[in-house]
Amino acid sequence: MNARRLAIWSDFGGVLTPPIAHTMSTFCRAQGLDPQVLQQALAKVTARYGTTDIMEPIDTPLVSEKEWLDQVSDVLAADHGITGVRLTTLADAWFDGRETNHAWVAALRAARQQGAFVGLLSNMVPTWDAHWRRMVDPAELFDDVLLSFEAGHRKPSPGMFALAAERAGVPASDCVLVDDLSHNCAGAKAAGWQVIHFTDTDAAQEQLRALLTTAVPSQGADRP
Repeated sequence: MNARRLAIWSDFGGVLTPPIAHTMSTFCRAQGLDPQVLQQALAKVTARYGTTDIMEPIDTPLVSEKEWLDQVSDVLAADHGITGVRLTTLADAWFDGRETNHAWVAALRAARQQGAFVGLLSNMVPTWDAHWRRMVDPAELFDDVLLSFEAGHRKPSPGMFALAAERAGVPASDCVLVDDLSHNCAGAKAAGWQVIHFTDTDAAQEQLRALLTTAVPSQGADRP
């Protein structure tokens, strides 16, 4: 039997961290903002860039985080009368107190020790790069890190998945995306990938273990 090596590509936000909604709620409390009001302002600014994905303008990026936040602050003032809040950086407040999902870190580490390729595949804002790297040790945990702002692609585009499979050196059918967003999972499936739709750490760990049992350990199996 020919050896197969699975490539496990894990998302960051909502997988290696608490759900995005939890982080957004914490951010709004710190800023004294109504979450619904902020969502309305974000949606209005996002629409200017021809998308409904609020992160796309800044994780591709189509605009700098500072300019994007200036636009959001302007909408908060003009449409909602909120003039006492002027957002200047999202990264510091967004990552302040954000927790690492240590159980999922352990699952990825175990998969890598079993011989799987383990990578990070994330739609990431350039100014957030140093922040997430303080939450996990990329060199210890991942074989590769593929971020949207560096790659010129973002999930769920076919180009992002094609590049990830190429970087892992395995066929698409041996790639697995672990992601909390259903449209990213759908994009991976369309690219021929396997997926774990992350809704719960325990369930995701079970699915990952099941997938790993179908693969024959490869040259990385003796990785310390």
